[in-house]
Amino acid sequence: MKEITSKIVTYCGLAIAILCMVLAIIFAMKNPGDEVKLLEDVRQGGLFDATYWILVGLIAVSIGAILVFLVVKLVKRFANEKGYLVKFLIILGVCAAVVIVSLVLSTGTDVNEANLALIDENVESATSISKLIGAACYMVYILVAGAAISIVYSEIAKSLKK
Repeated sequence: MKEITSKIVTYCGLAIAILCMVLAIIFAMKNPGDEVKLLEDVRQGGLFDATYWILVGLIAVSIGAILVFLVVKLVKRFANEKGYLVKFLIILGVCAAVVIVSLVLSTGTDVNEANLALIDENVESATSISKLIGAACYMVYILVAGAAISIVYSEIAKSLKK
């Protein structure tokens, strides 16, 4: 019975997602001269608002499901594997360190002023946005360098074992 219910829920979610996708494609279609009329008809009928909130709801349900399954899987792993909690905390610490280092490296002048004016006319918020953009770039650089180092290390260790 559980498997049948799971399939029904899956198929209903898939049907709603396909319906929203089809309506989004209809909204995105542009015919010269007709787009204003199509958009007005859709907005007056409330169809645009309904599909928007269905989409928001589906995203919220997806995020909730991801978090629930993540927590359940972590709790099971913490209970079954003794050293997993320590590994998990180390990974969490490394991620926090990467974020902090990238924020420290970012200067706030990573985006030029012409592009900052496009982002926001308020200078203070634009520089904070520039700092976050720079931090994200530095974070990507750090993670790519770490991945490259780990690949090289694993290949060297593998060749030395032979």
